[in-house]
Amino acid sequence: MRSRMLKQFSRAAVVGAALVAAIALGACRDTGKDTEGKLFEISGKIFVFNYRLARATYVVTLRPLQPMGDGQVAVASFQDPAGGAPLVVEQKVWPKLDKVSLESPALTCVVKNKPYAIAISIKGSDGTILQKIDTTLMSTEDQSVLPDRPLVIDQLYTANPDLVGHPDGKLPGEQKPDCSKAI
Repeated sequence: MRSRMLKQFSRAAVVGAALVAAIALGACRDTGKDTEGKLFEISGKIFVFNYRLARATYVVTLRPLQPMGDGQVAVASFQDPAGGAPLVVEQKVWPKLDKVSLESPALTCVVKNKPYAIAISIKGSDGTILQKIDTTLMSTEDQSVLPDRPLVIDQLYTANPDLVGHPDGKLPGEQKPDCSKAI
């Protein structure tokens, strides 16, 4: 009798523990309200300072939140640190890839700790805007860390002959970009 009662108690304890676990897991479930209706979210953004090529660029990565449609396009408008019109990049969205990467053209006049605006539009195959994403990006470095000219000149990483005797890439008297219109 005692073993039968112990068996029933054990069974009840296991069922009770399973119910508590199911309720706890159900309470932790993501309801999706934060991402409801959104197609993409920003999964990464960074300034890339490529020392070898003496150039800086914005790079923004988007993560799809829903299956992507054929013919979608991501259009990014990057604030030009040198002033002037925004730098616009258009990237086809490939439905089978798990991310979309948007990279700006080479930049000049990037200033440390200054926020720069980025506006991204996701367009459908018919050109209608499906989603807009606005963000900012701040650099942790100033563009002055880059050499005056690329350290290498081709895919074989051949040393730039213009920099002979200047391993840091800094040339005395080298003309600097005009940053007077910088925002």
